[in-house]
Amino acid sequence: MFKIPDKVQKIDVDIKRHQLKYHHKRVAVTKQFTFDAAHHLHCYEGKCKSMHGHTYRLVITISGFLNDIGIAVDFGDIKSLFKKAIEEKLDHRYLNEVLPPMNTTAENMVVWMWEALDKEMEISGLKEAAHRLEELTLFETPTSSATIKRDWMMPDVD
Repeated sequence: MFKIPDKVQKIDVDIKRHQLKYHHKRVAVTKQFTFDAAHHLHCYEGKCKSMHGHTYRLVITISGFLNDIGIAVDFGDIKSLFKKAIEEKLDHRYLNEVLPPMNTTAENMVVWMWEALDKEMEISGLKEAAHRLEELTLFETPTSSATIKRDWMMPDVD
């Protein structure tokens, strides 16, 4: 059964500003986006060798430390990053034409997207504020995806 609160909390009365930040731990925040685009694959024998389209779904995970009001990464900041780094370049486009020379597989594209988002985070000042990309998953269909993680994007050390 739903209980109606006796009163709504008021800032500086029921909760103090210093209480808004509960801890100082890194927390990951995730947001999902879709965009539509066409592509085809080179040197591939299958349906994807012909031009076709997808509604791609990109899942972006960024981490950060809580600010003074208890937010690690603002969902609006993630949306802005996606729009600038990905949507403006790829939505309703022919991917083979707008991406750097590559076979437009989900595996190649998710690494390019990481690089584009990472660069946009630098430009926007999010990296300076200790935010970092943690994981991207690009769904080409509802059941087929490619994932890249922060550890995997670090330089290989032999």
